[in-house]
Amino acid sequence: MPPARDVAGMTTKKHIAIIGGGPSGLIAAEKLAEAGHAVEVFERMPTLGRKFLMAGRGGLNLTHVEPLEIFLTRYVPATPALLAAIRAFPPEALRAWADDLGQETFAGSSGRVFPKAMKASPLLRAWLGRLEALGVKFHLRHTFEGWNDAGEVCFSTSEGTVTRTFDAVVLALGGASWPRLGSDGAWVAPLTRLGVPIQPLSAANAGVLIHWSDILVSRHAGSALKRIAIRFGDHKARGEAVITKSGLEGGAVYALSRVIREAVARDGHADITLDLRPDIHPDQIVERLAKTNRKESFSSRLRKAASIQPNAVALVNEVATASGKGLPKDNYTAVAKLVTALPLRVTGMAGLERAISTAGGIDFAGLTPDLMLNARPGVFVAGEMLDWEAPTGGYLLQASFASGIAAAEGVKRFLG
Repeated sequence: MPPARDVAGMTTKKHIAIIGGGPSGLIAAEKLAEAGHAVEVFERMPTLGRKFLMAGRGGLNLTHVEPLEIFLTRYVPATPALLAAIRAFPPEALRAWADDLGQETFAGSSGRVFPKAMKASPLLRAWLGRLEALGVKFHLRHTFEGWNDAGEVCFSTSEGTVTRTFDAVVLALGGASWPRLGSDGAWVAPLTRLGVPIQPLSAANAGVLIHWSDILVSRHAGSALKRIAIRFGDHKARGEAVITKSGLEGGAVYALSRVIREAVARDGHADITLDLRPDIHPDQIVERLAKTNRKESFSSRLRKAASIQPNAVALVNEVATASGKGLPKDNYTAVAKLVTALPLRVTGMAGLERAISTAGGIDFAGLTPDLMLNARPGVFVAGEMLDWEAPTGGYLLQASFASGIAAAEGVKRFLG
């Protein structure tokens, strides 16, 4: 594509740095290169899109088909700038973009949207091919360190510090979840020195910490609890969870992680209930228990009567034993209540090293409506560096793409 020109026909190509090789950075690079600018992408890892590829292991849930006004309610805080970015690049636009790369999408029964290939690698290969054709240059193993006194961008490399000057910069360094994939939150320090307001980074869509006995851990850690429901206050989520050495993780847990995290921060703990059979009434379990063979162990009888797996029976025994009273084997109503409303105390949240995403980040109060830092004009921010969070289900990638495009549009306006 030829460089952009002004009304007099003079070349107006500018040199722009995209710092971060995830989806928000790469989409910003694409839009700016399409506008005719010279774009260079800097990534601290040896390859691009590592977390994007990790997301592809679950099928690469790009977005969701629910109505946009409902879709937008999934974001907290509901910042006008973020919502405007998604309105400007909504789910159907993201699907059209993927289709244009030869990666046709489909919506599953839950409304989640995936590429038909059900993985990220074909899409990423096609995308990088497009960027290379647009003239985008890539610099790997370049770690962003901030700016020097001369205003140059500084990168640490295996060969020492590299400094560069650009007409504009887009920061797309991610949050701090799964740091081994590249997003470690190290950008907080140089931006804090600039006076940029940043909300503390914390785990979102994360597991919860619950104390288990050594016996439960040895026998059932890593096993899945299927078709369950979790309640916390007025909030309820259905899905699956996995028993870990230190608690629970999985989709049903992630859906409530924000409200649980806030309760733990406020009260030091959060009391949740686990419904191991949300599709049947407790009275049905009572009736079925009464018909079981009393010669069998009670655990076997409960497993058959409630149609639950051995790990679920173990959880019921775990809670009953921890209460000091033991399992009320002669009180079927009390047993059924445990199966359908098992009380568990959450004492904390799992760390960022295994969280799906990050809460907190750069406060929108420190940005212009174009996502430019007030503290350093010409520097724009996109993706999980910004202070927002959303559940899994396509909302995370949608906002990453949309904010990357919004930052690119902001760069265009800044450069005139």
